[in-house]
Amino acid sequence: MDYLDLKYGCNPNQGQARISMEAGNLPLQVLCGSPGYINLLDALNGWQLVSQLSGATGLSAAASFKHVSPAGAAVSLALNETERKMYFIGEDEELSPLATAYVRARGADRMSSFGDFISLSDRCDVQTARIIKREVSDGVIAPSYDPQALALLQKKKGGKYVVLQIDSTYEPPLLETRSVYGITFTQERNTVVLDASVLEPIVTKNKNLPEEARLDLLVALNALKYTQSNSVCFAKRGQTIGVGAGQQSRIHCTRLAGDKADAWHLRQSGRVLDLPFLPTLSRNEKDNAVEAYLRSEIQDPKHYFSEEVPPLTEQEKQDIIASCTDVSLASDAFFPFSDNIERAVQSGVSYIVQSGGSLRDDAVIKACDEHGILMVCNAIRLFHH
Repeated sequence: MDYLDLKYGCNPNQGQARISMEAGNLPLQVLCGSPGYINLLDALNGWQLVSQLSGATGLSAAASFKHVSPAGAAVSLALNETERKMYFIGEDEELSPLATAYVRARGADRMSSFGDFISLSDRCDVQTARIIKREVSDGVIAPSYDPQALALLQKKKGGKYVVLQIDSTYEPPLLETRSVYGITFTQERNTVVLDASVLEPIVTKNKNLPEEARLDLLVALNALKYTQSNSVCFAKRGQTIGVGAGQQSRIHCTRLAGDKADAWHLRQSGRVLDLPFLPTLSRNEKDNAVEAYLRSEIQDPKHYFSEEVPPLTEQEKQDIIASCTDVSLASDAFFPFSDNIERAVQSGVSYIVQSGGSLRDDAVIKACDEHGILMVCNAIRLFHH
């Protein structure tokens, strides 16, 4: 039996933690650091997400995982000027496709990505390693590393940064097992392929699905496959912009994801992009300041800004969000009520993919038609627990 001892389990009091395989060798190597139980859960879920997303789109992919759900996932669409500024990327800073994918994945929800575990679909290059080196994260998994990139990552956290290399040719067995309360559960692993073929049938009057929206829907669906259920994901420009994970009610998933998507749009407003941060603030402190500014929670602006900053009024926020369009949304199961559609509309959603199969499908489709939304009901449920 091949095995790897871990620091501890989910919590420090849970000892004797390890990963193992009864037959064959583990498909991963530890190149640096000492991974923990949650690190490995994040790494293995994240690797499946990015490898499958890259296969579905033909683009480099990256994910930022926290507590076994993606805070962000993305493919390598080039950044525009606004995105560079909101993600703290210099105008002249060169980014490889893989580095671009990670910048987007991290930038989807920078607050939630603090201390993330990173998954990369391709060989980690120097440009990607440089981006990773300056962010606060726990570790990274990739199929391989350029020597210079590995050397950079091995210096992070004083040599304690977790660097994992996964065998990209590894195929797990069809059956998977887990133990809960001493009882073993067995099932077939979820082998559904989420590529362009799952974006049908279109059940609404609007049947115009542009290529940009197809890509966004595939990003959202592949992210949901590895997000703790119930879950809903908003996406735009080749990246998730809001993930609502692990909620017991689907409308709460939609509200949570929608609120994050709204924040992503608000961060692109001129007022936010031009915030006069104190030069002493770290990147993470700037993230905290932006979050507090958008929520009108800054008590003492002098702690963050070099000059007086007028607040964004609620009307200004509403006007910015109301101008947003062409957002895509995916759900890991059917919408039981049309209230999800009404909330999605508030965040600029124009394209939806869900499983369908609710007794109230007609009401949900009618709500989409009333708002001119295109919706796919593909009969694919993506629960993940």
